[in-house]
Amino acid sequence: MTDPIRFNDGASYERYMGVWSQLAGGAFLEWLAPAPGRHWLDVGCGNGAFTELVALRCAPRALHGIDPSAAQLEFARTRSALSDADLREGDAMALPYPDDRFDVAVMPLVIFFVPDPARGVAEMVRVVRGGGLVAAYAWDMHGGGFPYHIVQREMRELGAVVPAPPRPEASRRESMEALWRDAGLIDVAWCELTVQRTFASFDEYWGTIVGWDAVGRTIATMSAANVAQLQSRLRAQLPTDARGCITCSARANAVLGRVPELPVPPHQG
Repeated sequence: MTDPIRFNDGASYERYMGVWSQLAGGAFLEWLAPAPGRHWLDVGCGNGAFTELVALRCAPRALHGIDPSAAQLEFARTRSALSDADLREGDAMALPYPDDRFDVAVMPLVIFFVPDPARGVAEMVRVVRGGGLVAAYAWDMHGGGFPYHIVQREMRELGAVVPAPPRPEASRRESMEALWRDAGLIDVAWCELTVQRTFASFDEYWGTIVGWDAVGRTIATMSAANVAQLQSRLRAQLPTDARGCITCSARANAVLGRVPELPVPPHQG
């Protein structure tokens, strides 16, 4: 059994995943094409990487974010674009908001961390008004879409126990679509997002992965020989150009749906 992944360092998470989150998040927002002036909720906002994109690109009328990690939220509050955002601690499966509060609720790179994904989606539906959007994107964990898929694979080959989200199956396209339809959402649509990130050198790549606690702790348990072998295997497989730059690809599944509008009651009298 793997240890749970903890998010307690916003800065290291920014280097490890925040950049990837914004790359995928930008593509996601282009696909979502939301109208300006909406009330937004970012469920699992973490260190604010995606929330910042919403603030900068979507002209929200109001922007809220919720996350269980106080440390991640502390980092998010340092982003100048989020100075007016309402960021608070909370649980995706028990959102601390009234019904019909928002126009858009999003769950970026989070659904596979929610112990009960169906409950998390149901909560987003509850707090979004009729006609509003409920959407998410998640790395295709089973399809090899995770940005550091090669690292995880090689670590497992060397016998390391690699930290993993509790519900990786929730990132499958068919799983996400089923969750959205089962929650009563309509006009459900799906999109595949592919993004790339370039590291200046292998040293930068290696420093990025070991700098995040969840991965660094695992590598620290490996023998020196296995760490050297891991580095050798990665050097041989990572796409490196003549300058030593490494360009990696990642793939995410995205889904959206609309909350049905309640029928207008017939006029009486």
